Amino acid sequence: MIKFDNVSKRYADGNDALSHVSFELKNGEMAFLTGRSGAGKSTLLKLIIRMERASRGQVFVDGKNLNRLKHRQIPQHRSKIGVVFQDHQLLFDRSVFDNVALPLRVGGYSRQQASRRVRAALDKVGLLSKEKLNPSTLSGGEQQRIGIARAVVNRPGILLADEPTGNLDPLLSTEILKLFEDFNQVGVSVLVASHDLGLIARLKHRIITLDQGQLVNDVTHGGRERL
Repeated sequence: MIKFDNVSKRYADGNDALSHVSFELKNGEMAFLTGRSGAGKSTLLKLIIRMERASRGQVFVDGKNLNRLKHRQIPQHRSKIGVVFQDHQLLFDRSVFDNVALPLRVGGYSRQQASRRVRAALDKVGLLSKEKLNPSTLSGGEQQRIGIARAVVNRPGILLADEPTGNLDPLLSTEILKLFEDFNQVGVSVLVASHDLGLIARLKHRIITLDQGQLVNDVTHGGRERL
């Protein structure tokens, strides 16, 4: 589903964000991406959604070489990937329902189709009863759930998350990551960037570790090295 083949990313200022990174996330697999701040986690996720392009090497998603994507093909590529951010990126001049519906309206869904999908996504994250509220009236954990509902409303095959629990307490963090496990259990491929080693170790999934742009560890549940 996702494959990095000797991928490096150097920015215009000379910073090497990633260096010779190779790994594969199979269809329906869940893994955590970890490392210190500046290790290259966010850059790796940006390469998957083609917000950035590899300087060297190849990135494949669903069998397609992203280096060969034309500019007009990028929106279609991104529509197949759900992305959750640490800061939610919600619109506080719109209701919970309208925030979740935004990707569907951009995608041209009818009002009836959008309503059905939005309510199903909100029900999945436990917020169906709050669809008419403004996100600003909800807690940080609830706002993150809105972001997750928006990310999955298109029913993507891949779900990415960049430090989705960074602003949450341990209990809420566990609840949010359990939601990602729920989506993974129905076949969604999930890659979560997180620096919370204690939390992700308890969830017993594959852990991919970056250090200064290099992949230094890749361990499955049970401790088996994949490097």
